[in-house]
Amino acid sequence: MDTGSPQNTGPVGPQATVEAAGGEPEWIALPPGLLRMRRLLLVVWLGLIALAAGLLPGLLAGPAWAAFALPPLALMAWCWVMIERNWRSWRYAERADDLLITRGVLWREETVVPYGRMQLVEVTSGPVERHFGLASVQLHTAAAATDATIPGLDPAEAERLRDRLTELGEARSAGL
Repeated sequence: MDTGSPQNTGPVGPQATVEAAGGEPEWIALPPGLLRMRRLLLVVWLGLIALAAGLLPGLLAGPAWAAFALPPLALMAWCWVMIERNWRSWRYAERADDLLITRGVLWREETVVPYGRMQLVEVTSGPVERHFGLASVQLHTAAAATDATIPGLDPAEAERLRDRLTELGEARSAGL
């Protein structure tokens, strides 16, 4: 029975098995670098908002108005917890014929992308992601609804996944 929390249940990389012994997919959780990046962005942005909301009214209208900094700080504390819950919900599994991606805290979403339907697999990394040593893998299919992304991967794992998915996609689509 799935408890809802992703687990790294085995090796990651070229030697990783596609499925566990019982036929269940071997789920791979996202690395903690994505959680650190998102929390840092949260602290920077909401910290600036809290500073502006408390400092400006506090200086202009009196010290009691500095209490306007409290709502952004409370929001920051709530988001700190929610970001971790969201990060824990992301996981993916490579199976023999398709890739599974699951995510979501309140609304669980599972995307199944058959290897033969993949048209493009790309690795992207913006400036903030590069600073944290992260990359994302984006899968494009003919149906726009099945496009899928796996964020926050180690760049070497993202490239390995891209190469493997491209190889499997070419092999599966040869008969189409």
